[in-house]
Amino acid sequence: MQELLAPWYLWLKAAHVIFVIFWMAGLFMLPRLFVYHQESAPGSPDNALWVDRERRLLRIIMNPAMIVVWVLGIALALGSGAFSQGWLHAKLLIVLGLSGYNGFLSAYAKKLARGERTLSGKSLRLLNEVPGLAAVIIVVLVIVKPF
Repeated sequence: MQELLAPWYLWLKAAHVIFVIFWMAGLFMLPRLFVYHQESAPGSPDNALWVDRERRLLRIIMNPAMIVVWVLGIALALGSGAFSQGWLHAKLLIVLGLSGYNGFLSAYAKKLARGERTLSGKSLRLLNEVPGLAAVIIVVLVIVKPF
């Protein structure tokens, strides 16, 4: 498998980083949209606009980017033989957590669309820190490879 992917490795890596940026941008943006959404009056025209914006962000950018990140990341790991390295296991665990976070955000967008506002603005602002913390840890794992 390594021989098959070797000529494409740098292209795969570049595409992986590009789609990570798209996905992370969405992970940072969606909780902020939720804050604004919750400030709009239920049933108002603004509320309907927020529902549409959140749905589009998830369907057009975040979910496809997450899938591409996983596919390219697995291809890169196969192409480099990194599955035997501890740092990759830790990175995969964090990316799995980010994927769950993406699912949580998707579920909360559906709740907001139904008019359910179960989280406070403060909670949503705190949730906005999750992808940043994950990004710091992932970058250190990938660049430093501490184990």
